[in-house]
Amino acid sequence: MKKKGMKLSYEWKSYIDDAFNYIGESGKYIYFSIALFILSAGFGFVFSSQLGVLDNILKEIIDKTVNLNGIELILFIFSNNVNVSFLVIFLGVILGIFPFLNAISNGVVLGYVFSKVYQVSGFANFWMILPHGIFELPALFISMGLGIKLGLFIFSKTPIIELKKRFINSLKVFFFVIVPLLIAAAVIEGLLIYFFK
Repeated sequence: MKKKGMKLSYEWKSYIDDAFNYIGESGKYIYFSIALFILSAGFGFVFSSQLGVLDNILKEIIDKTVNLNGIELILFIFSNNVNVSFLVIFLGVILGIFPFLNAISNGVVLGYVFSKVYQVSGFANFWMILPHGIFELPALFISMGLGIKLGLFIFSKTPIIELKKRFINSLKVFFFVIVPLLIAAAVIEGLLIYFFK
């Protein structure tokens, strides 16, 4: 029984090591996603006056969460973020198009939100938004980077083998890195929204 437990513990540690190693190997794709996100956020901030259509999207999200209690908020945020992260990674198999577009759209929305906060209170209240992204944004950046990398398997010398390898490693990262980050993000964000709304 002890040997079985030790073997199980070793396997879990091995999976976690594989996940972090794969993140390291995927650095250039993750950094590309971050750069794309930041550029898109800048666009959303600068051209916010032309992006009024986003008000309806943000209002829909607020309407869905306005009557939720703390636990419901945490579960809502977690399930939404997990679904998005999963899709961003694994729909990336189609040439990385979905995570690429997701990086742009999320960046634009965040830039737009920052512009609205700036119009009301300048830079003073930016700090109130930042805690929402401490864990969520790294999880999103990793997801987008891995999704783009997954989609570029087709350009490798052995595409099928490479697809399988990237898919399995992406699953490990999803379960052992991204999901824990999103649990922490949901708890922090849910409690902040609940107590300060």
